[in-house]
Amino acid sequence: MEKLFSAFATATARLAGRPWTFILCLLLVSVWAVTGPMFHFSQTWQLVINTGTTIITFLMVFLIQNSQNRDAAAMHAKLDELIFAVRHADAGFIGIEHLTDHELAAILDEVEKRASAIHAGHAARPVRKQAARRADD
Repeated sequence: MEKLFSAFATATARLAGRPWTFILCLLLVSVWAVTGPMFHFSQTWQLVINTGTTIITFLMVFLIQNSQNRDAAAMHAKLDELIFAVRHADAGFIGIEHLTDHELAAILDEVEKRASAIHAGHAARPVRKQAARRADD
């Protein structure tokens, strides 16, 4: 079931992001708007677009969020692998996405200070006080 949902979510997100999908939706809204005088701009006429767009938006939120969650998880795994593979990289960065917002903000502040120092011509220094040890060290 999970693989089927993932495949469906990925395909739907890919389809939703295409220009032709936008053009089709724009065309549907235009047809709806043009038919307003035919239906005397009735409440039913308004309800059609309101209900349709609400249902589609509600469902798309879950499908797109699923795709984004998987993309983010894959990106974290790839970055963690790169950090591990680079000998002088701080292995302490692996898995920091699981830290609290406060802990992440502190790390980001240190990274930004290091970047400012580098741009000012100073030598780079580790972000954390002590780099994490690797098993092969």
